[in-house]
Amino acid sequence: MNNNNELIPYIAKFNNARIMVIGDLMVDEYIWGNVSRISPEAPVPVVSVTSESLRLGGAGNVVNNIHSLGGKVLLAGIVGNDEMGRKIIHDLHKMGVETKGVIVESERVTTVKTRIIAQHQQVVRYDREVVRGIHPENVKQILALLERRMDEIDAVLISDYGKGVICEPLIEGVRSLALRAGKILSVDPKVKNFPLFREVTILTPNHYEAAEAAGRWIQNEEDLMAVGRTLLQRLQARSILITRGEKGMTLFQDNGEITNIPTMAKEVFDVTGAGDTVISVLTLALACGLSAKEAAILSNIAAGIVVGEIGTATIKASELEDAVRNGIREKRKRVDPKA
Repeated sequence: MNNNNELIPYIAKFNNARIMVIGDLMVDEYIWGNVSRISPEAPVPVVSVTSESLRLGGAGNVVNNIHSLGGKVLLAGIVGNDEMGRKIIHDLHKMGVETKGVIVESERVTTVKTRIIAQHQQVVRYDREVVRGIHPENVKQILALLERRMDEIDAVLISDYGKGVICEPLIEGVRSLALRAGKILSVDPKVKNFPLFREVTILTPNHYEAAEAAGRWIQNEEDLMAVGRTLLQRLQARSILITRGEKGMTLFQDNGEITNIPTMAKEVFDVTGAGDTVISVLTLALACGLSAKEAAILSNIAAGIVVGEIGTATIKASELEDAVRNGIREKRKRVDPKA
C-alpha cells in the first residue's frame, strides 16, 4: 500500500478478529495528586492526593486494548486469591470478556504496580508482587483451553511481563498448537524468555530488550541492523519489530526486507502501556489480512496516540481511523478528573 488511508478499511474489520491472549495479569494503580512543597524530612516532594484509580495491567491491558478496538478476546492467565485478583475478574466480566481461562492460584499474590502521578508526571512507582512459575496442571489447563478453542480464533498473542506465567512447557505447547493450525503467533517478550520464542509470526521487543537479547548494545544504525538480523536468524521468526521510542520502529522480515517507521507521536507524556497497544493493534491487523509492514505502520500510529496520555491508555477504532486519515492531533493529557 502506498497510502496509509488504504489501511482504514482494515480497521473496520477489527470487530471480526478473534484473539486469544495468554500472559501475566496485573493491576495498574494510579494515585493522582499535586505537589506544592518539598518534605522537611527528606528532599522529596510531598504529594497531596486527590484521587486513586485501578486499571487492568499487563496482559489485562492488552485485552482492554483489543476490546476497545472492537476485537473479540479469549484470555488465559493467573491471578491470586486476593482482592486484586477478584478485581481483575470483575472488570473482565464487566467488559464481557470470557474468563474461563483465568485461573486462581491460592498462594499467588496478584501483581499490583502503583504509580504516583503529580503535575502530569510520574513521581514514583512501587510494585507489590511475588514472581513465581505457574503450576504444571495450570499449564495443561491453558493448553487444553487453547486446543479446544483453536478453530474459533485467528491469532494467539503472548503478553510476557516476566511474572511466571510464560514458561517453556507453556510456550512449547502453544507454538506446537498454533503452528499446526496455521495461526498467527505474536509475542511481546521479556528478555529472559527470548530463547523460548522460536518460529513465531512476529516478536515486538523494545530496543533495550533487543540489544540485551542479542548481546550487542545499540548505539547507531549499524548496531540496530546487526541486532535485528541476529534475533531474526537466532529465533527463526518471520518478523521482528523493534520499538525505538522517539525514533519509531524498525521491522525486520525473514525475506530480508528491513523497514524503518518514524514515530507518529506529537509529544510523549508517558510510554506506560504503549507496548501493549503496539502488540494489540499489530495482532488485530495481521488477523485482518494486513502484511507485517502494513500492520507495523498501523501499530506505530496507535502508539503515537497513547503516549500522548498519562497512564495505561486504550484507543477506539474511530480514534485510530481518524489518526490514519488526519494525523495524530495533540492529545488530551490524561489527568485526574477530580483535581
